[in-house]
Amino acid sequence: MEALGPDRITSVGADDYHRYDRQERKSLPFTPLHPKCNYIDIMEQHLQHLSLGQPILKPVYDHDTGQLGRPEYVEPREFVIVEGLLPLHTAVSRACFDITVFLDPPEEIRIAWKLRRDIKKRGYTEEQVRAELEKREPESAEFIRPQRAHADIVVRFSPIEERGESPEDPLSAYLLLRPTISHPDLVKVLGDDTREAMHLQLRRDADGKPVDSVHIHSYADRKDTKKVEQAIWDELGIDEPVPETLGMIDPDTRDEPLALTQLILLYHLIQARESHVRPERR
Repeated sequence: MEALGPDRITSVGADDYHRYDRQERKSLPFTPLHPKCNYIDIMEQHLQHLSLGQPILKPVYDHDTGQLGRPEYVEPREFVIVEGLLPLHTAVSRACFDITVFLDPPEEIRIAWKLRRDIKKRGYTEEQVRAELEKREPESAEFIRPQRAHADIVVRFSPIEERGESPEDPLSAYLLLRPTISHPDLVKVLGDDTREAMHLQLRRDADGKPVDSVHIHSYADRKDTKKVEQAIWDELGIDEPVPETLGMIDPDTRDEPLALTQLILLYHLIQARESHVRPERR
């Protein structure tokens, strides 16, 4: 959003389609990860409207209070980004997207991220967070992780175990680029001079199908990643500099694997926009 400008983007949280508030869920036999706990049919309708350029009256779930709020009138802008638990759960919702992405960290890191967020931002204790994770695990395995199979891009941030790194070290990025969409020509971009920053492999996915696997090293030098950034950006043919906000965790901290990952996602957003605009020009 920072790279493109918030005035060009409509952002929708799929978690807003929770059917019950936090208090009501305490008496239910399932968690927010279960489709029964969400208005999946309404989410499908709204995604179809947004994909056609039509406004929606979106429900609102407040993560701070756990309460359902007043519906919000939302109009689609140049780009629409949807995030949350179940946006790839059904074929109808998946058909509304130009690009789909699944974030797939190792469990140890996912748990650490959730602990950090829920304790610092939502006021839970570590014991409460771990208890909720344990409760949600069966539904995570049944409903959340299977969505990975439907993503055009799978993103994983993790340490390089072969180098003896731990989750406390800076994380490298691993991207699976499935042939369901057209990706930047990384074979042309990546060579011996960039191998310390990033390299490409052909490998088998969990389903046995071949995929391109991009490794972006945590120890990548900025001068190397800058070459890769510019080469990917040049493929788009845009007469603008590479956005400086990419990879910025805070005003003083830049993460190179994050920057290159965001750039590849940004490449696909702009490419998708161009594919929609070109027919109108003809």
